[in-house]
Amino acid sequence: MRRFAWLAALVLASVPLATPAAAQALACRKGQSFERWLDGFKQQARAQGVSQATLDAAAPFLTFDKAIIAKDRGQGVFSQSFLEFATRMVQSRMSSGPAHLRKHAALLARVEKEFGVPGPVIVAFWALETDFGVNNGSLPVLRSLATLAYDCRRSEMFTEELLYALRIVQRGDLSPGEMRGAWAGEIGQTQFSPSGYFKYAVDFDGDGRRDLIHSAADVAASSANLLAKGGGWRRGEPWLQEVRVPARLPWEEADLAIKHPRSQWARWGVALADGRPLPADTMPASLILPMGRGGPAFLAYPNFGAFLEWNQSLVYATTAAYYATRLAGAPQVQRGPFPAATLPAPQILELQRLLARDGYEVGKLDGKLGLATRAAVKKAQLKYGLPADSYPTAELIARMRSGR
Repeated sequence: MRRFAWLAALVLASVPLATPAAAQALACRKGQSFERWLDGFKQQARAQGVSQATLDAAAPFLTFDKAIIAKDRGQGVFSQSFLEFATRMVQSRMSSGPAHLRKHAALLARVEKEFGVPGPVIVAFWALETDFGVNNGSLPVLRSLATLAYDCRRSEMFTEELLYALRIVQRGDLSPGEMRGAWAGEIGQTQFSPSGYFKYAVDFDGDGRRDLIHSAADVAASSANLLAKGGGWRRGEPWLQEVRVPARLPWEEADLAIKHPRSQWARWGVALADGRPLPADTMPASLILPMGRGGPAFLAYPNFGAFLEWNQSLVYATTAAYYATRLAGAPQVQRGPFPAATLPAPQILELQRLLARDGYEVGKLDGKLGLATRAAVKKAQLKYGLPADSYPTAELIARMRSGR
């Protein structure tokens, strides 16, 4: 269960529309008003075990907010490179992160003992998501979810999330008024979806409620529980390690879907970031090159999968995992000898169209460098005799345009 499988569809892309938000929603419902839709939703909720008392308590917040539709329609396309994003997100938190590791040392030790997830991993997400609760969001979650469920873009997904939000209220964890968060319905200091909250939130302070807005203990333990149960975290194992790659390597092996023992990476010339040899053992790892073969390089271990379960963006997941290594004592990442330039969204979109034209599966044509697009890029690089490091370049686009 991904923490934000539903959020992956909304965080980084949209198509701006000129039609007013309320009119868009009304049109897609073929004239059905929000009020009529809400009557039908309440019947569905009652049929799925939501009590009338819960619906009555939630009623003041089950309203339509056209500003939420505008936010949903107005998202831009994310195009920062790993180094740009990591520098912005990590460097500014290299004082607050260690401070919270010290502040919550006893709590994080208890959490790791029970769930197996180290403190630096929890603190990394805690910092990146809300700066430890400073930026939780202030919008009524029920209103946001009801609005997005009425809208047709992802109605089924947000209807399910709204039902989970009502179950959280019914369980007694949060009142409707307390349930405030980001515009897409994320809740708490590590920004759980309502479904993730209901399934993985833990009452770790023993007060009888799972409170991810106010309780540091519940936040830390719930985040660890989600990573362990939802993300498959493996106790005592690493998650990410910066490495140095040689000038020549079978670049097509650098892929999240491909794992080799560290002994094999060592035979190919991969070394630790400081030049020392890798342990020649059987620990499986993937080589990831977030900015191509000339940029930073990492070995991603099985636990890196938990970061991708948290957020499917490779740039975000790598940044969070890298930040956690910094909090655990690793040095600042090296830029690499020649990190590739980041192509702007229009060029990525052109590349996706060229790839789709030639029969490669890229997923949605959205101008984003997602995992499917990277996999297609690798196949095209192999076809055109380019180093198959899965990172797009202007040269690849030019070769695909000309067919040579």
